[in-house]
Amino acid sequence: MEKKEFRFPEMGPHAIKPWAVRKGYGDEHFLSDYRYQFPREDPELAEVFVYTDRISYDPGETVEFHVSTTADKWSMQIYRDGYRPEMVHESFDMPGEFTKTSETAYMDGCDWPVLHKWEIPKDLRAGFYRVVSTCLRKSGERFVQHHFVVVRPTAETRRGSILLMLATGTWTAYNDWGGANHYFGTWGPNKNEGSPILSLKRPWTRGMIWLPKGAARISVERLPDMNDAPRYPSKEWGYSSGWGQYYAAAGWAQFDRHFAVWAEREGLDFDIITQTDLHYRPEILDNYSCLVTVGHDEYWSWDMRKKVEDFVEQGGGFARLGGNFLWQIRLENEGSEQHCWKFKAPSMDPVRNDPAKRHLITASWESEAVNWPGASTVGVNGCHGMYGSWGGFAPRGSRGFTVYRPEHWAFKDTDLRYGDVFGAEAGIFGYEVDGLDYTFRQGLPYAVEAPGVPDNIEILAMSPAVLFEYEHEGEGARYYVRDSDLNGLAELAPGEFAEARRKFQYGAGMVVSMKRGKGEVLTAGSCEWIMGLTRHDAFTEQITRNALGRFSAGLSEA
Repeated sequence: MEKKEFRFPEMGPHAIKPWAVRKGYGDEHFLSDYRYQFPREDPELAEVFVYTDRISYDPGETVEFHVSTTADKWSMQIYRDGYRPEMVHESFDMPGEFTKTSETAYMDGCDWPVLHKWEIPKDLRAGFYRVVSTCLRKSGERFVQHHFVVVRPTAETRRGSILLMLATGTWTAYNDWGGANHYFGTWGPNKNEGSPILSLKRPWTRGMIWLPKGAARISVERLPDMNDAPRYPSKEWGYSSGWGQYYAAAGWAQFDRHFAVWAEREGLDFDIITQTDLHYRPEILDNYSCLVTVGHDEYWSWDMRKKVEDFVEQGGGFARLGGNFLWQIRLENEGSEQHCWKFKAPSMDPVRNDPAKRHLITASWESEAVNWPGASTVGVNGCHGMYGSWGGFAPRGSRGFTVYRPEHWAFKDTDLRYGDVFGAEAGIFGYEVDGLDYTFRQGLPYAVEAPGVPDNIEILAMSPAVLFEYEHEGEGARYYVRDSDLNGLAELAPGEFAEARRKFQYGAGMVVSMKRGKGEVLTAGSCEWIMGLTRHDAFTEQITRNALGRFSAGLSEA
């Protein structure tokens, strides 16, 4: 039987709201018009939304899809996404049913009925499976919504020794579907704050699971000319095309997928899990010698960190090819809720005064309340790097890393030398990065001794970053983040506010290496490292191959 050519279900035009005319005002701006994702619930403009009770499953389990639709009929297609996508399930023209969405669904979940089920084949390959739900409007336009499930590896389906862990804690933190994420929304007394509690029993914001080719990234593509106004490409592009307010900040489509496609194209065998799997099933790591995380990797739980540190101590290799290791989270109700009180944690997190749970307070890792700097686990800290290559955050920076220790194994077969810059053309430096307080001795950078910073960290390459927008007055320019994050993190830090602010305001993104017990960590502390893979930067690709090859072989054999 001839195999049918794969066709992406997303191909073709998607439905948009009918043309309308409204007044426009001279002070309208993306900072004055925050939009969260919510169903229209108008039967004249049919739509369909889907979620699942969990984000990962074992082969043989049945996935229940909770659905609300204003269409009479709707369809679903599920395919394994990657370099060679594969359709695994299709069901067309199913009867629709509408259920109203609560105004606090972002926190409580949607509580919709199950309208469809899929029994995962027992031999199905582990991976990321896109769920594409569609319906037709009376005009003939097609409404398209994306969800996903991860199929976990089992003893029978496991491939190789590389395990990719998706940054699902960060995805959840930015998912504003239903009214809020951890950054903004309708929580609080004035219904204008981000929510410290987020449910995973809801759909995903448009753009986090699927994006068309060419979707804008947060980092600016072109170096600004002298005196140009600050640019925020993803905000401009997202608003013009109806994507989520934070579509570019996190998610499979913008980050993790780039690595998965590249690794499959390279012919690498690897499996995929979520951070929830690591939290609740830490034994899953025991079957692998190489753990990989990529992209925007900002939110971790205490248990996740402890398991990864134990994994490395026992001889594992951890390749962290991403940036922004910043916030502790708690997963509750069997992983269906994510808690992160962030800047409010010292005064509002329920565990703050509980001696048995106080270490789980959901503030920054470098805060006085948590006091477990990220360098212990990943070799770099979130507060000593942060932003680059966009807005007022060093928008004319190199976009790449400057090499300082070319003799390190990470640079094998790259031909890189001291002082070389790599990855600039691909823009691998940004939008959020991690680093350390450092000093130079005889032309080489060294980590400054500090609590929680291992003394054997090698800084291999680096580039400057800042934790505040360096503002120029400009001609009517309005900056985005300004110094709000700098001030908030300085307030959480131990000691005097002014001292912490000075300590955090300037930093760097770094590529670092460190031994830990029998194992080893290599961190390329930049969210955009994956663009060096997608854009075929030879140096970024070879460094990534070196890390995966060394760690997947087992350090004793490397």
